[in-house]
Amino acid sequence: MVPREFLDFIISGSKFIIAGHKEPDGDCVGSQLALASVLRRMGKEATACSAGPFKRLEIKPYERFFTPIDTASDLADFRVIIVDCSEGERLGDLEPLLKGLPSMAIDHHDSAALSAMLSGYIDADSFSTTCLIFNTIIALELQPTKEEAELLFLGLCTDTGFFRHVDADGGRVFQIASELVRYGANPKTAFAAMNGGKSLDSRRLIGQILLRAESLFDGRLILSWEEYAETQNYGHDGRDSDMLYQLLQSVAGVEAIVIIRQESAGNCTVGFRSRDRVDVGCIAQAFGGGGHKNAAGLYIAGSIKELKPKIINAFEKVFLDPAQKQ
Repeated sequence: MVPREFLDFIISGSKFIIAGHKEPDGDCVGSQLALASVLRRMGKEATACSAGPFKRLEIKPYERFFTPIDTASDLADFRVIIVDCSEGERLGDLEPLLKGLPSMAIDHHDSAALSAMLSGYIDADSFSTTCLIFNTIIALELQPTKEEAELLFLGLCTDTGFFRHVDADGGRVFQIASELVRYGANPKTAFAAMNGGKSLDSRRLIGQILLRAESLFDGRLILSWEEYAETQNYGHDGRDSDMLYQLLQSVAGVEAIVIIRQESAGNCTVGFRSRDRVDVGCIAQAFGGGGHKNAAGLYIAGSIKELKPKIINAFEKVFLDPAQKQ
């Protein structure tokens, strides 16, 4: 399953930078730190790097294990493994510092630009990058340590919504989960990390976003937003996107969800979620973003007022034009 070229890239190298995408999630962080640990056990130098910021509560404890890189760093002998993304621009401030170094990617996102940019271990059918890291460890004829198993299990759980997003063809996910538990991962601990420790403000912010939610296209699309004043008041620590999406996805008849957040006076982030029929990844790509069929996002210039009609128009083509149905 693991490309021989990718294994040889690891085996023949001695110094590695393990780079992840900006605004990392549990899958990215768990994959980076587990892979770095494995490489060190193989006698190699491995440095995990991220442009951050580490917004999510479940990954904040791991921020201290990441090393910053600056223009003064001597990187001449290093190879780069790009984790959980395959497009250089998603590395944020790391991209110009790592450009030109021998690089490969390990990723479960389907990137149209990949073939022109990077080779490596890419499997868009995998539920998480941590699954690919687990496969790599086994292909290297090693076994994950307890700490590596915990990191991989956390990443697997965050990307599958603690297995909520796994379909009938997802047996391999549960095989890997079972193996990680056998190696020492604790499902109860992972669930608590993902769902505990929330602030009262995070519940209040969810309430405000729910109150202004708009039901469109006969309830098939729910759209809401977070105002700039709320972004300033609550900050990123006050957000609990996963719970917000869970609540909205429980509404009868809903097929897709959009949350627009005014991050600054001139820029927004947009989060998309869907059930099975609507490919929100394609919609996000049309605006310069990306992601999966059922979960995607983008960062874009503009205001909520400017973006709302454009996004609604994109969904109109899906819901009302039979030729455009997903």
